[in-house]
Amino acid sequence: MGEGELRLVQQALQGDIDAWGEIVRRYKSAVYGVALGILGNPADAEDIVQDAFIRAYENLHRYDLKRKFSTWLFTITANLCKNKLRRERFFAPLKGLSQIRGGEDPAETVAREERCSRVQEALQELDEKYRTPLVLRYYSDLEYKEIAEALGIPEGTVKTRIHRGKQALKHWLEAKGVIESAR
Repeated sequence: MGEGELRLVQQALQGDIDAWGEIVRRYKSAVYGVALGILGNPADAEDIVQDAFIRAYENLHRYDLKRKFSTWLFTITANLCKNKLRRERFFAPLKGLSQIRGGEDPAETVAREERCSRVQEALQELDEKYRTPLVLRYYSDLEYKEIAEALGIPEGTVKTRIHRGKQALKHWLEAKGVIESAR
């Protein structure tokens, strides 16, 4: 954890609301990305963001300053998402993860958006135990060790689930004709 970040956490631990506000500002987008990647629904992801920061603030005294803050926060976020999925068994397609770049050929934009939509659809078809590590790895750019910490599972299990998740995605996308079969 960076020195400035450590200082902010320490200040927040002492009740400095402005320091906590800066932490929220720095991590809000990343937490939203994790929640959206797992849940697939922007409104639900926004709810989880609020819940995650409330839960983090309430439990800040339990945070180990030696750990990476983002990993701790993503752990809270992933657990809240898993609980929501468990409660509601909600598997809506992901929306809003891709962005249109200015000056692009509209046909390329539409084709990219369609591929992105199909990948998101495939991701939602995955069992949560495969989807969550994939989202944490590829949308939040966490290392295997950080994912293992966030999910409370061994690093080897994370690697296995990511590998199997990628294979399942590939098979689904091939079956739907989104990508060509390598056979």
